[in-house]
Amino acid sequence: VQLQASGGGLVQAGGSLRLSCAASGSIFSINTMGWYHQAPGKQRELIATITSGGGTYYVDSVKGRFTISGDYAKNTVYLQMNSLKSEDTGVYYCNADISDFQNRYRTYWGQGTLVTVSS
Repeated sequence: VQLQASGGGLVQAGGSLRLSCAASGSIFSINTMGWYHQAPGKQRELIATITSGGGTYYVDSVKGRFTISGDYAKNTVYLQMNSLKSEDTGVYYCNADISDFQNRYRTYWGQGTLVTVSS
């Protein structure tokens, strides 16, 4: 199983970006998918999750600005980021809780995509 994140880039403060993360491989089912943010010099932080049932979670700092969505038919999760701030700069990682066809369950991580917000 592999997760491929994309969509990062350079954007001005107040702008928008849309991140994508596609899972591929021997996937039987996906439960929860999420996005993490690692600012320069800081630890990785969970910012949003979505379950296969559509339930979502957001950390307070992104509520009202970011929207997580999932297309479980395509094994893909998205993060729409609006009203970006300089503090949103960093590497964004996706992860997913996946069961394979041997009923083995584990969490997989994408490689990260860099977002730079210029002020």
